Order: sequence, then C-alpha cells, then structure tokens
Amino acid sequence: MVVGTLQVDMIVSESHSLKARRRVVRSLKDRIRGRFNVSVADVGDQDLWQRISLGVAVATSDRRFADEVLDKVLDLIELDGRVNIVSQSRRIE
Repeated sequence: MVVGTLQVDMIVSESHSLKARRRVVRSLKDRIRGRFNVSVADVGDQDLWQRISLGVAVATSDRRFADEVLDKVLDLIELDGRVNIVSQSRRIE
C-alpha cells in the first residue's frame, strides 16, 4: 500500500472573520473530496482568520497514481481565486 500526503498552507486575503474562513475551508474540502475521493482535513491555524492549512491523504497501490492525484489537488487549489498558497509539503510512502 502507498500513502501520499500533502499539506498546503494558504492565505485567504478576502477573509475578515472566522466564519468567512470556515466557508472557504468547507468549500475547498468538499470540492477536493468530491473530485478526487481523498481524505481532507483542516490541520492547523484554525483560530487565524486569514490562514488555512489543509492536509490531504490518498491511499492506493500505485506510487505514480498517488503523486498524480496530489498534483491535481494542488492544481485545483491553485486555480481557486480565494486563496494564495504560501507553502506545501508532500510525502509518498
């Protein structure tokens, strides 16, 4: 079994409250889960209204497939005009 993980740290410049931040997080999580059938969680900075840290995990039998899925997840996040990616880290084991 191969497990791929991705952590993406983002800034939501248009967010002016925790409620607005949660709306963006929920939207991103739902879109990522629905499109790629992966696990997604808000893994940090939950009390900061302009920061989001999402964790994504995929389990598969093919290392290359895991890498491709994580690439596509990252592309989807990059295309979202509400967030700017600050950093990312990926691990495939």
